Amino acid sequence: MCATCGCGPTDHHHSHDHGLSQGIEQNTGKKIVTVEQDILQENNLLAQRNRGFFEGRNILSLNLVSSPGSGKTTLLERTLTDLKGQLEFAVIEGDQQTANDADRIHATGTKVTQINTGKGCHLDAHMVLHAVQGMKLKPDSVLFIENVGNLVCPAMFDLGEAERVVVISVTEGDDKPLKYPDMFHSSTICIINKIDLLPYVNFKVDKAKEYARRINPNLEIIELSCTSGAGLETWYDWLKSKVLLPV
Repeated sequence: MCATCGCGPTDHHHSHDHGLSQGIEQNTGKKIVTVEQDILQENNLLAQRNRGFFEGRNILSLNLVSSPGSGKTTLLERTLTDLKGQLEFAVIEGDQQTANDADRIHATGTKVTQINTGKGCHLDAHMVLHAVQGMKLKPDSVLFIENVGNLVCPAMFDLGEAERVVVISVTEGDDKPLKYPDMFHSSTICIINKIDLLPYVNFKVDKAKEYARRINPNLEIIELSCTSGAGLETWYDWLKSKVLLPV
């Protein structure tokens, strides 16, 4: 259940009439809309504050989003290891519980801050603001923000990132873009991960790409495998092209 965006289940599981239930639902619905608008408005203001901070220090901020288990953390591990010494990195890790992923990132020698959201199912701009305040980020660097594994709620919350990177894996359905259009519409680039497993799963890459571009015609798509290394250079080239290093 999400603590802020109201995506959790209600307790009303029966269908008989309570007499006044219609009026209560209407009033509640009106309040939910108002609260949601207030939350998003406040979040967007803080996101702009974050964005100004990043741009002022030439920090490329990337919001990595996906379903659980798509391979975001493994992609980060490979990226941080392979590009070590070429770019300056820092990472914010978002999970409901544990510091497992942060420990993996720390093992690469990269500065990392863990955010545990508890019952919340996404990061928001306020969380990122507080994390960044304690990180002492270097100018001319890259900040990866690995969001909580969820393709629904994180689509609503701008963190102040420069780019949103949506990751799907071939072990998921190739119709993910159609099921979760908001996330794909709001993303800049889509990474199709675990392509080394294509011989063993019923995932059609062409279909996934068609569906994704139906939602977002401008979406860049990279196919890769963190296990075999296939496609990683394309991802690294994209990343380097987004970093504006001082002359």
